[in-house]
Amino acid sequence: MKTKFDVTGMTCSACQARVENVVSKLPGVTSASVSLLAGAMTVVHEDSVTAEQIIAAVEKAGYGASVSDGKHRRNAEQEKAMKAMRLRILVSACLLIPLMYVSMGHMGWWWIPPIFHESPLMLALTELALTVPVIVVNFGYFTRGYKNLFHGGPNMDTLIAVGSSAAVVYGLYILVKIILAGEDLEAARMLSHSLYFESAAMILTLVTLGTFFETRSRGETGRAIEKLLDLAPKTACVVRDGQEVTVAVEDVQPGDVVVLRPGQSVPVDGVVIEGSSAIDQSALTGESIPVEKTVGDRVAAATINRTGYLKFRADRVGEDTTLAGIVKLVEEAGSSKAPISRLADRIAGIFVPVVMTIALLSAVVWLLAGRDFEFALTAGISVLVISCPCALGLATPVSIMVGTGKGAESGILFKSAEALELLCHVDTVVLDKTGTLTEGRPTVTDILPVTGGKEEFLRLAAALEQQSEHPLATAVMEAAGKMELPPVTDFETVPGRGVRAMVDGKRYLAGNLAFLRECGVDCPARDDLAAEGKTLLYFAAETELLGVIAAADREKPRAKEVVAALRAMGITVCMLTGDNETAANVVGKRLGVDQVIAQVMPQDKERQVRQLQEAGHKVCMVGDGINDAPALVRADVGVAIGAGTDVAIASADVVLMRSDPMDIVSGVELSRATMRNIKMNLFWAFFYNALGIPVAALGLLSPMIGAAAMSFSSVCVVSNALRLRRFKPSAGPGVSCSCEIPKEENDMTNLKITGMMCQHCKAHVEEALRAVPGVTEVTVDLEGGNAKVAGGDPAAMIEAVKAAGYQAELA
Repeated sequence: MKTKFDVTGMTCSACQARVENVVSKLPGVTSASVSLLAGAMTVVHEDSVTAEQIIAAVEKAGYGASVSDGKHRRNAEQEKAMKAMRLRILVSACLLIPLMYVSMGHMGWWWIPPIFHESPLMLALTELALTVPVIVVNFGYFTRGYKNLFHGGPNMDTLIAVGSSAAVVYGLYILVKIILAGEDLEAARMLSHSLYFESAAMILTLVTLGTFFETRSRGETGRAIEKLLDLAPKTACVVRDGQEVTVAVEDVQPGDVVVLRPGQSVPVDGVVIEGSSAIDQSALTGESIPVEKTVGDRVAAATINRTGYLKFRADRVGEDTTLAGIVKLVEEAGSSKAPISRLADRIAGIFVPVVMTIALLSAVVWLLAGRDFEFALTAGISVLVISCPCALGLATPVSIMVGTGKGAESGILFKSAEALELLCHVDTVVLDKTGTLTEGRPTVTDILPVTGGKEEFLRLAAALEQQSEHPLATAVMEAAGKMELPPVTDFETVPGRGVRAMVDGKRYLAGNLAFLRECGVDCPARDDLAAEGKTLLYFAAETELLGVIAAADREKPRAKEVVAALRAMGITVCMLTGDNETAANVVGKRLGVDQVIAQVMPQDKERQVRQLQEAGHKVCMVGDGINDAPALVRADVGVAIGAGTDVAIASADVVLMRSDPMDIVSGVELSRATMRNIKMNLFWAFFYNALGIPVAALGLLSPMIGAAAMSFSSVCVVSNALRLRRFKPSAGPGVSCSCEIPKEENDMTNLKITGMMCQHCKAHVEEALRAVPGVTEVTVDLEGGNAKVAGGDPAAMIEAVKAAGYQAELA
């Protein structure tokens, strides 16, 4: 079983490693994953291990833990911590300024009261009086640091506490020597120059200041989750006892009827039972164009009702809504570990003890070399202070959290940090054809009557097919649109062959070539259309051939761009399909894929992926159906199209919330950008420590400069990770894929189209517009008589529509 805990008291990656280590060692615990940023821990354990035992182990290690209730308190706790840090910084700075003023006065840089020259003891006591309050307000470093040291898990606080304590103890030692000097004023003055109180105060102040900036920067990483949570409305209008009442969204129950007016946000998931409207789903899917919803369609929480009045029945509320699921995925991915982070974790776990050993050895070596105790102490303290492993520990998790959050904003959900990392190493992408590269349903492409007009032939064909449930019949009905159809009698279906029916007392036939030939119709084969991968329907009156209608599963508008973009990134693209080899090769050639694997049975898709892996490839499988689930699990990274089945989504590592295949490219780009960011962070963290520790050990670095450098390094690592928030995919919705960052606005052209009468007309207009150079997206509205086109020259669009037999003008 899996249990989540909230963990308190962690300040650095050494703390994180310590908690993971003690919990992982418990008998019955399979794994423990701790997130320093989220203050959370996920433990996979057997039923015999209780939450109380896990909490006890964490507390014994010097930290606090409690079972998570799933509520989002992190931001409130962070704000409370920052408020306390502001107060500590203010008090520390107000005391540090006069402390530095009097402690450095002997250098002659500025005037100080004569009493400090005349009485070195007064100077020492004044410095001590100014230092003690700084220690008091920052005493948390000492309590946490020594507590963890005594528990065998030294951390960043331990380094700060030991370094500051050493400076204070040495200062007290000098203070005692000043007192013992008595009337020897010159000796007392020399001793007062060696007080280290200001170093202790400076270290504590600078570390607190750095932690403040680091904490504030960390808060930026959780903005994606905050934005998602802010999308959901706080109230809902429901129908109870025949009356509309407003209730808190938490009080909405499954089965409640929810009323939605224009401009309102959907409070919970449900199914429309009355009305129709355009729903803006951009918050969840990133798709800018509102989606029409009517009776029977699903609506999701946090989407916005733009136009009409709706009533829907709630079926998923609270933690079961789509929005809650997305938030959960983002949180889990942000708190999980990427394989690259294991190196940093292993190093962080042993880093602090090693640093303390180096500090001690450096001090001892300098003493043995004949240097005075003050110099040796300075070197040891400098090593302790500059070696804090904050930057090292933050290098990976901050980038992961920002990367997964940015993915969620773009409708790309990474279920784990491992998926985010592995996607950048993929060298082969296997794309399921149906539903991924194609629309997943046949569409009429050609209407070829033997005699007469197309519209009359289509009207008769639609009449014959209107009672059939075959997908090809549905395609014919969609092409016919709202045509008035003649009445049909004696309708009969011949399974797998075709249909028979009577129209105006005459027998008509519709079906495949073999069926019509069996019925005595002389039908020439249209091999030219079949070679294009199209499925043919033949129509006849008695034994006279009337014509042929061809249908095909159309490629998605940007499928070709996806393949080209993936290949440009050095990725081999394979298309996997159960279609016959001829049809599959036609589609594969049209899209430009590297390899077509056809006639694959559902149970064999997993085997095909395995064979690619055995050949040494890192494989990403993209699919949307139940039959894709085994292959999604087998692949190094499984990507599910969001419009697919729940089984496919559950089996995948990455979920694309919308059906735009270009998000596959965006996901790979985001993965690569995140990994570049992590590697940059790790390089500078390792480089900083590799350079800083020897310099400090050689006595070339003061503790104060070390404290400032340590704090600055952590802030730099977090700030570098936050650059990912500016990530933009090279091909967003409606933007042609290129190496340049796309413009923020879509260059959309609105056209008024006249002359369209049916779905066939609509298809012709779409085809004509897509053929215009530069056009990347086309949306044609048959009923509204208009089209929206992204890219391309408007004048060329108008000419293309006219050439197709219709009229167009700019709207």
